Amino acid sequence: MKILAIESSCDETAAAVVEDGTRVLSNVINTQIELHKLYGGVVPEIASRKHIENISAVVDKALDDAGLSLEDVDAVAVTYAPGLIGALLVGVSYAKGLSFAAGKPLVPVHHIRGHICANYIEDPSLEPPFVCLVASGGHSNIVNVKSRTEYEVIASTNDDAAGEAFDKVSRVLGLGYPGGPAIQKAAESGDPEAIRFPRVNMGEGGLDFSFSGVKTAVLNYIHNTEQKGGEINKNDVAASFQQAVIDVLSDHLMIAAKDAEVKNIALAGGVAANLPLRELIQKKAGKSGFKLYYPKPLLCTDNAAMIGCAAYYEYLAGVTADMSLNAYANMDIADPII
Repeated sequence: MKILAIESSCDETAAAVVEDGTRVLSNVINTQIELHKLYGGVVPEIASRKHIENISAVVDKALDDAGLSLEDVDAVAVTYAPGLIGALLVGVSYAKGLSFAAGKPLVPVHHIRGHICANYIEDPSLEPPFVCLVASGGHSNIVNVKSRTEYEVIASTNDDAAGEAFDKVSRVLGLGYPGGPAIQKAAESGDPEAIRFPRVNMGEGGLDFSFSGVKTAVLNYIHNTEQKGGEINKNDVAASFQQAVIDVLSDHLMIAAKDAEVKNIALAGGVAANLPLRELIQKKAGKSGFKLYYPKPLLCTDNAAMIGCAAYYEYLAGVTADMSLNAYANMDIADPII
């Protein structure tokens, strides 16, 4: 089964053709990073306009790269939640038009489910149940993946997502956007133990995340040091901040996996591409007897191949939508699709 998938939840206009869930025939991504660098983050209105400009060409290229026409695909899939509402609406509207014009089934996909399914593309041998850490610019969740279409949220963020905290600290340090790669690069020359930033614990048994505190601690450290005329070593700040974040992410994932009594754990989302995070979790997983899975960096960031993968399993479960499909800025991953 060949699925044409569209992703436009944030600042990447993406389309892909995926066969039988895990065979990627094409995967086209048009990123807006250079545009949004001017503002230090994604501007929703600008992102929406660029999606409108780019989506037709991106979809055409995905079909061309796969050597297919629209008539050759069996279904059209699209991210419909969560994300920037204007950006989502561009993808949903375009997918509805393609579905209607070609008479193909329309499959709605939850963006975070797509991120988790990227692991099946990377390693088709991975089978649920497993526990997955999903960390990105807008999301920080630990999810119990019970089946390929059944999910339970174990933990989520109470304020800033991990990726959002990376972006904000990077901006304050003058390292640029996006913050994740910039912080990681600076941290390579820094000392992760130079400054002790807080690791927030939500209380006994609490696995939810809170990264607003560590972000504020970094800002206060910088301001206080500047007021005292001290010298700020940006690399040490970056390394110490990064260590604080990955300590919390890895600790909570290990606890959640042990509580869920699973053998496998996985990573997903843009922050999952962070090399020190992967290395730390790999080390902890080895000590605890877990096998760790994670996608290649291209599949960690927003892409349409992961949406095509998720759509395949949703379609097999009987999930399709009609022309009344809408976009939603917020939606729990555990909520039923349509």
